[in-house]
Amino acid sequence: MSRARPRRILITGGNAGLGLALAQRLARDHKLLLSGRKSQIAVDGSLPRGAGYIVADQADPEMSTQALVRGIRDFGWDRLDNAVLNAGIGIAPGEGFDSTDAIRNTLDVNLTAAILQAQALFPLLEKSRGTLTFIGSVAHAGSATVPAYAASKAGLHGLARALRSEWKGRVSVQILHPGPARTGMHDKAGYDPGRLRALFLKADDMAAMMASAIASGRSPATLSFGRYLGLGAVLGRRL
Repeated sequence: MSRARPRRILITGGNAGLGLALAQRLARDHKLLLSGRKSQIAVDGSLPRGAGYIVADQADPEMSTQALVRGIRDFGWDRLDNAVLNAGIGIAPGEGFDSTDAIRNTLDVNLTAAILQAQALFPLLEKSRGTLTFIGSVAHAGSATVPAYAASKAGLHGLARALRSEWKGRVSVQILHPGPARTGMHDKAGYDPGRLRALFLKADDMAAMMASAIASGRSPATLSFGRYLGLGAVLGRRL
């Protein structure tokens, strides 16, 4: 991707975790519009300077999609160069079983919202022949500890493959599968990884690999600890 001009980039879930780390990395060179479920007051002072913000709670997929489209319009943008659908949740099942409500919430936030948002953002991306990036997880291949989460990310993987074929030549589509990172997501999910936590990558290092993978356009891309050891955070392409 050329760095000749600043790109207009939307990042959902951009107010925390990997979304915020990616936004901080890209803010120097690009124009950013971030979204999250927290209020504007709650995120004041924590976002990169100049970044816009949209309140969009993905627990309601339809309303969050409408909020994104309205927020992009109100921000004065009529097109997108990149949309990074990063927002997601994970819930560790109590006593080994997910509740029905937890399953529905996980699928709504991680998959249903992404489907609706991808469809709604397509016209804005097509104007720029832009790139839609889904943020999946290495758990998409299966995880004994978070089955509903793994299923939602596997669905996202299939969605990316379908849209990559359907939109070929009009909008680029890719999916990235990050490994564990130090974002606090596991604590929010109620899951203790124990000693494995020592192998979690810093959020900024993972964000560096994400930015490089987005710039390369490759899909699917697994962003693992092994790739990090291979200098994937410093030797990749720049967005």
